[in-house]
Amino acid sequence: MDKIEEALTRGVETILPSKKALKALMEKSKISLYQGFDPSSPNLHIGNMIGLRKLAQFQKLGHKVIFLIGDFTGMIGDPTDKSAARRKLTKNEVLQNTKTYKKQVENIISFGGSNPAQISFNSEWLSKLDFADIVELSSHFTVQQLIERDFFQERIKDQKPIFLHEFLYPLMQGYDSVVLDVDLEIGGNDQFFNMLAGRTLRHALETKEKFVLSMKLMVDPTGKKMGKSEGNTINLTDSPRDIFGKVMALPDSLIDPGIELMSDLPLGFSKGKTPLNAKKALALDIVRQVYGEKKASEARKEFENTFQKKQVPSRTESVKVAESEAALLDLVFAAMGQSSRSEAKRLIVQSAVDVDSKTVSDPSQTVQIPKRGVVLKIGKTKFVKITQEGQ
Repeated sequence: MDKIEEALTRGVETILPSKKALKALMEKSKISLYQGFDPSSPNLHIGNMIGLRKLAQFQKLGHKVIFLIGDFTGMIGDPTDKSAARRKLTKNEVLQNTKTYKKQVENIISFGGSNPAQISFNSEWLSKLDFADIVELSSHFTVQQLIERDFFQERIKDQKPIFLHEFLYPLMQGYDSVVLDVDLEIGGNDQFFNMLAGRTLRHALETKEKFVLSMKLMVDPTGKKMGKSEGNTINLTDSPRDIFGKVMALPDSLIDPGIELMSDLPLGFSKGKTPLNAKKALALDIVRQVYGEKKASEARKEFENTFQKKQVPSRTESVKVAESEAALLDLVFAAMGQSSRSEAKRLIVQSAVDVDSKTVSDPSQTVQIPKRGVVLKIGKTKFVKITQEGQ
């Protein structure tokens, strides 16, 4: 498979108007393309890696890549697949969230060299639109087009409100394509409608074509995509050890999709391998992309020592308590920080907590805290050493 064919095939779900036409354009000339990332959180996650890796593929082929930060659209909030309106973010919240985005992605796409990626912020043009501009953009869409989206229909059925600003989101995202003057927009398949809005505006306002490439998504066994909205995310800001461990904790059903979408491993890599070994290779490759070879190797060794050889990690979190003994529920709650007591109790009852390598499922059991401390293993990847104050 040649490099262009691979870029247009691996992890790709749909290309409009056609894969053949886009390939012909790429063989004839260099194109410009972008993907937008709304800063609804300070952390990008491995679900975002799917698009970032695709941008990197095009960049390595010599095409102009734009990493668009949706600091204006992020204040609106994309309603796609949401059963209720997102909380609107302030300008300050959005700007705070974007502070480390470049650093988080710079090992995946390149901002240096002979073909550096461009960073843009859509507030540069969207904040300058006046009411006449909004009316003009709106005139190219119908209420029927917008209201027929599945998640809006669900809200109507459940008698939940649909706010007018949510209708404007696809128009704003679509206008990004006009201003950036790109040949191609890429995004997850959940963004297909929004990307088509940009294609509509390119045709209407400039009589130009814009290709749309939608990517497959990583979805968990319930069908929910992996990401910050669903609470099952693995952040790019997580430590190498945590990323490795969290990938290892993914269900086996995600091994092959993970290999296709988030790694440079060959398709079919898992064939003939145990799920453990295939998943370790996937975790290693993901950490390598985010943190480099050395830290990826260290994360793998740490995982093997901790989970296969049953050793305590060399680096564990530490929490001090006043008592020399306490109920396990109190210790787990203290170790988990922001989580609730009910969540701590659920984990204990489900036998997801070990005390010095011994599983304990009684939340009320008293735990002695010796001078050396006691190590709690919470879930599959979290280790916390509990020590008494003054020790």
